[in-house]
Amino acid sequence: MAYEYDRLTTLDFSFLALERPNAYMHVASTQVYDAGGMRMEGGGVDFDAFRKLTEGSLHKIPRYRQKLAWIPLENHPVWIDDDDFKLDYHLRHTALPHPGSVRQLKRLSARIMEQPLDRTRPLWEMWLVEGLEGDRFAVISKVHHCMIDGVSGSDLLKILMSPTPEQEIETPPAFLPRPAPSGLRLLQDEFWRRLGLPFELMRNIGAVASEASDARGRLAVRLRGALETLGSTLRRVSETPINQPIGRHRRFDWMSMDLAEVKAVRRGLGGSLNDVVLTTVCGALRRFLARRSVAVDELDFRVMAPVSVRSKDEQGALGNRVSAWMVPLPLAEADPRKQLAAISATTSELKDSQQAVGAELLSQAAEWGSSTLLALGARNATRLLPFNMVVTNVPGPQLPLYTLGARMLEVFPHVPLLDNLALGVALMSYDGKLCWGFNADWDLVPDLHDFVEDVEATFAELQELAAAAEG
Repeated sequence: MAYEYDRLTTLDFSFLALERPNAYMHVASTQVYDAGGMRMEGGGVDFDAFRKLTEGSLHKIPRYRQKLAWIPLENHPVWIDDDDFKLDYHLRHTALPHPGSVRQLKRLSARIMEQPLDRTRPLWEMWLVEGLEGDRFAVISKVHHCMIDGVSGSDLLKILMSPTPEQEIETPPAFLPRPAPSGLRLLQDEFWRRLGLPFELMRNIGAVASEASDARGRLAVRLRGALETLGSTLRRVSETPINQPIGRHRRFDWMSMDLAEVKAVRRGLGGSLNDVVLTTVCGALRRFLARRSVAVDELDFRVMAPVSVRSKDEQGALGNRVSAWMVPLPLAEADPRKQLAAISATTSELKDSQQAVGAELLSQAAEWGSSTLLALGARNATRLLPFNMVVTNVPGPQLPLYTLGARMLEVFPHVPLLDNLALGVALMSYDGKLCWGFNADWDLVPDLHDFVEDVEATFAELQELAAAAEG
């Protein structure tokens, strides 16, 4: 009998291994829409049309109708087709008490996001939320990190939505689940895969060596990046009030900026757009921690900034193609211009050192390891994290997108928290806006909105400095 399945990469599997009851590992977003073409005559939003639109798009993203299976003994996961797929389980319909406030939507988003996904089913949910004030509605989506990274999540927007208000609902082809392999067949395939690893390694070494020769030492650069990545992960960071064991419950907050204003700061003060973002976070953390009587001048505080290593050929593909930079924030520095200069120097050095490629090389090497060892390592790694916080910035489409004539106004991304990381920041640029999403532990960061206001105040200060520099 013919069968098909996909083996999860070690990086994809790591997001399953990292998950705990108090630390889910799905990425999510809250999208806010003008009701527009989704508005029904009697009031409310046309959920049936939304369901049909989603059903007609699923054949373009087959992973959304696949679930996990496990290789016996090896205990490594694979994707197989779900022969009992039910769309109505994954699409949910709810409403805020009319007229629902943005504050109520934030609380609902946090409540939905803190619930784990069912590992016996395809690992995603979408909630359509009616009743938002201003003739708006929202879509809250959550997808396990083992399925997508931020860039592939952004690509999904283009698959499920339209750049024009006119959008046809496609008639989906029949879904015929492919037969799942037996446990014995999975074990046999894994045996042959491991037997072929030395030959695969030799082919990769030949390709990398040839590439390095053509590029005058690129291999040495990659190896240096890998060593620098290892070095950065061995250095402990300072403990802070936001680096404590987290609980099960979350707060979610957001804000948006005019992307043109962020670019104006970049032009006036230098650095990249992401450098401006990290400087804004740095200044906000100085204010936030100082209010908690933390001596910020003495902190070794680092953020982990995910970096996409996805090639152009991989655009639209699911799975994770992401590495990371470890960026120390100069919290001891009070001058925002000097903060930006220090952060810009660090990111330029990281770019030149190819640390992101080095981390990817280590990830590829991990494919040799045992899945059991990987799971144990992932569970212990959160106790020795080499960073205090995650700040991820994903470029999104710079044109308006529509769902059946309803224009998406903003999209606020949500990054999951690891144990001992009580605060995370995710950003996505969309249609001339830079949308910020702030995820925090409910008990450790009850003052999350104060941090959001710190971000706003810090950026306003950077705007003033940039205007003075250009004037």
